[in-house]
Amino acid sequence: MSEETEVFDEAETIEEAHDKPARLFHAYSTKGAQVEGSLPEGSPAKDSLPVRPPAVRPPAPRTPRLPIVVVAGRPNVGKSTLVNRIAGKQIAIVQETPGVTRDRLELTCEWAGREFLLIDTGGLLERGDSLEDKVTEQSLRAVKTADVVLFVLDTTTGITGEDSDVATRLRRMTDRVIVVANKVDSDRRELDAWEFAGLGLGEPAMISALHGRGVGDLLDDVVARLSEPSSASAEAADDGTDLSESSLDGSKATAVAIVGRPNVGKSTLFNRLVGEDRSVVHDLPGTTRDAIDTLIETEAGTLQLVDTAGMRRRARTGDAPEYYSLVRSLRALDRADVALLVLDATEGVTHQDQRLAERVDASGSPIVILLNKWDLLDTERRFAVNEEVAEKLAFLGYAPVIRISARTGLGVHRLIPIVGESIEAYHRRIPTARLNEALRAAQSAHPAPDARILYGVQGAVDPPTVTLFATRRLPPTYMRYLERFLRERFELGPTPIDLRVRIRSSR
Repeated sequence: MSEETEVFDEAETIEEAHDKPARLFHAYSTKGAQVEGSLPEGSPAKDSLPVRPPAVRPPAPRTPRLPIVVVAGRPNVGKSTLVNRIAGKQIAIVQETPGVTRDRLELTCEWAGREFLLIDTGGLLERGDSLEDKVTEQSLRAVKTADVVLFVLDTTTGITGEDSDVATRLRRMTDRVIVVANKVDSDRRELDAWEFAGLGLGEPAMISALHGRGVGDLLDDVVARLSEPSSASAEAADDGTDLSESSLDGSKATAVAIVGRPNVGKSTLFNRLVGEDRSVVHDLPGTTRDAIDTLIETEAGTLQLVDTAGMRRRARTGDAPEYYSLVRSLRALDRADVALLVLDATEGVTHQDQRLAERVDASGSPIVILLNKWDLLDTERRFAVNEEVAEKLAFLGYAPVIRISARTGLGVHRLIPIVGESIEAYHRRIPTARLNEALRAAQSAHPAPDARILYGVQGAVDPPTVTLFATRRLPPTYMRYLERFLRERFELGPTPIDLRVRIRSSR
């Protein structure tokens, strides 16, 4: 392997990838604006950040997994409305357009003291295009693991050919099916619902998911059937399948959000990390609509991976499902402990990538930049993309850059150690004595112009937040110098640092 090729096989910060004489870097401050500036002359040189191995946690003892209840049926019969009704809040995106739900949406619910994992699936179709076939495949995978399947039908339309096809599939796959006749909004509709008994799957449970009519009786039936484990439950327990957070350990899982604009490979990366085709992957931009959560055990601890929908300017969100997908993605980003910003290396850094990077940076979480599809670039293009990242994302100078191919797995193995380092730095607390020693050293090397820092304290973590007590307001260039100095001194690596200044008289 040539020397110039090896440059791209290691995780490095943007500054390391683009070593300018006057380096640009970023000061993360909630009070001041983010301004670019030059490193003060004579300041400590930038050494490559040491990669700290994440703390290795022993495997947590296994506990029985939650029983699984899958909501299935053809598109646009009210599956997501029923999921929201059971959950008691607006979780799934609901729209009258068929095919809004595509990925499996999982959430923990409780009824009558019994917890279970509720899974909302996309529509089951016997024949469809390539995207619909992948959605159907995801739905069938969920059905195979189910303890109870809620087969939802639309009373207003009666039995369709698609309903008959779904019923045939369910009869072959499982014997734990409850036929749910939805949209029974009045007593007059109950006579129409008895038509579904002809599917050979038992008497229908008559409900109105929109108004809540009959849902309580349906859940009573579900809980009664969950009293005995099904064959699917036993198989899932045997092969280690576990979808409940409580089965991992008592600690809170670290939320890792995978964000980026549409069609950059987020779902492919998500599936690569999870180890299965958990999200639907298709060339059509905007395939993912819900924020999909999955827990995985790694050497960095328990991670809650969140595959988000692609984010773009609101002016281009042409329909309601895409708008609500954007809202859910932003919520997932704000809740995340670490953000993986995925870029398409074949397209370079677009203006949309820059805007999204600013939004990710504003969330205050550690950021890891992933240049996906790196295997498709030649050597010359790789250097050009490297320069482009350094120039257009200079405000994320602290963020590690990893070159990967989610499709082939190239470089993905370096991601988890970097995430572990980010988590450790994000929660780091610096002793006050060491912090003030570092501040004195920084001022000795480069005194602040017309001001003096009296002392500093770290007031919070997540991210590390330092309050500086100074005689006067500190210039933005000096704030950037201090941020860089503290990052190197305490090996804070990829986490942002929040520096705040309070003015206090020196007397």
